[in-house]
Amino acid sequence: MKRKLPTIAQIAYLSLMLDAPRPFLDVTRSVTGRAWVDRLDATTTRTATAIAQRAGISEILARIIAARGVSLDEASVWLEPTIRGLMPDPSTLTAMDALAERLAKAITDNEAIALFGDYDVDGACSCALMARYLRHFGIEPQVHIPDRIFEGYGPNIAAMDKLIDSGASLIITLDCGTTSDGPIAHARSRGADVLVIDHHLSDHELPDATALVNPNRPDDISGLGYLCAAGVTFMVLVAVNRALRNRGDTGLPDLLKLLDLVALATVCDVVPLTGLNRAFVVRGLEVARRGDNKGIAALALAARLSGPINPYHLGFLIGPRINAGGRIGNAAMGTELLTVDDEHHALAIAARLDELNAERQRIEVEAVEEAAAVAELEIGGGEGPPVLVLASANWHPGVAGLIAARLRERFERPTFAIALGPDGTGTGSGRSMPGVDLGRAVIEAVERGLIAKGGGHAMAAGVTIKPGQLGPFRAFLAEALSVDVTAARAATALSIDAALTARGASLDLVHDLERAGPYGAGNPSPVFAFPAHRARFAQVVGKGGHVSFTLTSEDGARLKAIAFRAASSAIGDALLREPDSAFHFAGALSIDHYQGREQVQFRLTDLARPKG
Repeated sequence: MKRKLPTIAQIAYLSLMLDAPRPFLDVTRSVTGRAWVDRLDATTTRTATAIAQRAGISEILARIIAARGVSLDEASVWLEPTIRGLMPDPSTLTAMDALAERLAKAITDNEAIALFGDYDVDGACSCALMARYLRHFGIEPQVHIPDRIFEGYGPNIAAMDKLIDSGASLIITLDCGTTSDGPIAHARSRGADVLVIDHHLSDHELPDATALVNPNRPDDISGLGYLCAAGVTFMVLVAVNRALRNRGDTGLPDLLKLLDLVALATVCDVVPLTGLNRAFVVRGLEVARRGDNKGIAALALAARLSGPINPYHLGFLIGPRINAGGRIGNAAMGTELLTVDDEHHALAIAARLDELNAERQRIEVEAVEEAAAVAELEIGGGEGPPVLVLASANWHPGVAGLIAARLRERFERPTFAIALGPDGTGTGSGRSMPGVDLGRAVIEAVERGLIAKGGGHAMAAGVTIKPGQLGPFRAFLAEALSVDVTAARAATALSIDAALTARGASLDLVHDLERAGPYGAGNPSPVFAFPAHRARFAQVVGKGGHVSFTLTSEDGARLKAIAFRAASSAIGDALLREPDSAFHFAGALSIDHYQGREQVQFRLTDLARPKG
């Protein structure tokens, strides 16, 4: 009998099926309700094989690289990112030449310069970069970091007046200023020039600054919108060095020595670790490990870091301590620490920031518990709203972003946490998920008059609301983001890079995997599955409800393991109540440094019961 040939539609369907994500270990529903899929489809698997052969690297490292969208021709640059190879001409940024020339003139003329920064890590690092650069020329700038509660984000007229009254003829805003029309216009009316160095989104008409460099301004086509403010600031300093060199100046600062500040900001601002950002972090970590910046070194001691500084240390140990000053203490402490050269002074500031961070953690735990209880009631037994918008008069404004981050993680949807003042006015922060642009939604809400003030990035945004605006804002977000959130949540399957055993998770393997790092936003840490292993000696540790255990394989191999903030979750229940049961485990590998000894550690993300 003559066989019927497949139709074009059938062929297309089969092709899609072949390239579709494949279930990993046949896990369609883990204990957290997630499916596990192979991060590599048929095409990327072939690319991985080709990369391994051409680059002479292990198959598993090649899989990691290929799975992150790196082509065969790009693999060598990915493995060895360099500033020289990835740095574009700063002039590709709109208004860069004008800004660089004005700053170069101010340096040549020894003008009185003031810096206006933001109160987070990116703002502190950007100010520290500029302050250290100017100090090289004998210029000690005024620095103003606004108080989060009393001044809010960005320039304000009172602060601009203070800087001008103190003699500043040039004000540079760093990590802010793109939406500060009124304060900038006021400063210009008083005869001061204003340079804006920023990276925040804005659909508004730009302020009348002397020059404004922002890769996310509507008319910028540089393609550098993924940079944090410190990254943009570094580009500015490269351009200023060039402008000064063209003026005949010599003995210019070695900018590569400042890359530790750029790396710290890049990691903490959760911008994509791709392209130039990877080079910033790789080379910046090399500088940080030398201990040249007394402030970073002091924070490393205060945080009791073990082993060489790595991205995890920057993002989860050093960064939060800098932020603690802006959240519940003196907002200027972070910038002061990163610019100080006296070791004893640095240690004193770091110790105070460490104390503030401990207090911040206590406040955060209490607030998160309250917020989670409210969120669970709001979601109930159904799907709940696509975006959580929670408000309370009990929350400290400085931890609103942390509350939002914890709830976004727990309930898998964008979340806003808003701290209400006595008059009903609220200030808060939102955290999003891949595929949902929170910053643009907030900007639209401002344009519609639904909230008083707001802005931010795709993944994070800040808002100010007046009494009566909470309900309309919540309704707007539900309508505007519902489709995107549904799609994003549907795509929350856990992508697995490869399968391992406890015996195969060696130090050599982890060191090899570091060649594809640093890992973070845009370059996720490799996730490995450990089939049919067991969790031994599980116990709750620390104040955050972490669960530590020993991952064991059938052949008796053991691996130190931890599940962060898992004690009260389905994962924690399985680890603590079923110690003899075999599970498929999924998570990331890292190196734990203890008393000078290296040890592989497994960080659990999810686990599933084997079928059959």
